[in-house]
Amino acid sequence: MMVITKNGTMDWPELKYSRNQVNKAGEILRDGIKGGMEEGSLRAWVEARKVLSNWRSCHGYPINTFQSTLRDKLDKLGLRKAIVAQRLKRTPSIISKLRRFESMRLARMQDIGGLRTVVSNMGQVQLLRDSYQKSLEGIMFKHDMVAERDYIENPKDSGYRSVHLVFRYRNDRAPSYNGLLLELQIRTWIQHTWATAVETMGTFLKYALKSSEGPEEWLRFFAVAGSVFAHMEKCAPVPGYESFSWRKTIELTVKAAEALGVRDKLQAYSVAANAISKDTRKGRYHLIVLDPIKKEVSIRSYSRDRLDEASEDYTKEEEKITKGEPIDAVLVAAGDIKELKRAYPNYFLDTRGFVRLLDKMREWSQRKG
Repeated sequence: MMVITKNGTMDWPELKYSRNQVNKAGEILRDGIKGGMEEGSLRAWVEARKVLSNWRSCHGYPINTFQSTLRDKLDKLGLRKAIVAQRLKRTPSIISKLRRFESMRLARMQDIGGLRTVVSNMGQVQLLRDSYQKSLEGIMFKHDMVAERDYIENPKDSGYRSVHLVFRYRNDRAPSYNGLLLELQIRTWIQHTWATAVETMGTFLKYALKSSEGPEEWLRFFAVAGSVFAHMEKCAPVPGYESFSWRKTIELTVKAAEALGVRDKLQAYSVAANAISKDTRKGRYHLIVLDPIKKEVSIRSYSRDRLDEASEDYTKEEEKITKGEPIDAVLVAAGDIKELKRAYPNYFLDTRGFVRLLDKMREWSQRKG
């Protein structure tokens, strides 16, 4: 299938399966391989992976057009320093979500195609949010907003804070993608710093801390740290910490951080710039593979017309993970390598921002009055 764009023509992945087939594949992946390694069960699981890979890669075109709209809005609002990146949800995350929510259907999962922007402060979050609300009233913006979740006004128990806007894609020039769901996350730098530390620590502990899975002491630490950050931004505290003062919340965070050795662990996990190898070819899509044991990150870059190839390579890396290799992988789209590192610091084990905030908390806790 060839999709016509304003810049000419470009090949994008074609939808090869019906939504019923996609949902069936999701059920197979949720249940796993039954009967050990029986041939029929294994064949069905392999086919389900192919269906998922195609379904996921088909979100590439809609995300790309949404990113263009986002950048245009940021430019008009004067938010040119905002970070923008997009990603296709990892297979382990998709399967985990299907298992956590039994009623979830793969074709209705809202965040397979994800777009993220990181702005400086809460005022900018509201500016951008209002801009999208205003767009819905016009005739040029044809996409439907199907969900709006404010995890800043109503933080998750984990401490996660961000605004999520979910859209149903509509484009007369590319109707085959109509109906696909995309999620836009709008967060501040402080919220992004917290999320980076959670994902990095989760990588090493081998728990999905961001999904509230893992050792209770680590979940409590990030919840109370998230509440400190909420105080800093004059926003609603994390559930369970509403009655704690700003100073008390800081004291709890500092005490927990020292008991767990958070600062030393995060610093030890940081990867020096010379440990990062990258493909010298310029590209729109980047496959990032993290080896937390070797503390190495590799990047393979792909041009716009090689998204299918990128998706296939992504699937191969995920198969390695399934077989037990201690690596992590994600396929993202961003600008140059510098912007990529800013948008996805957890894949470079860059938690310096969080460590700096921890140091400030320690200073504040030692002040009198």
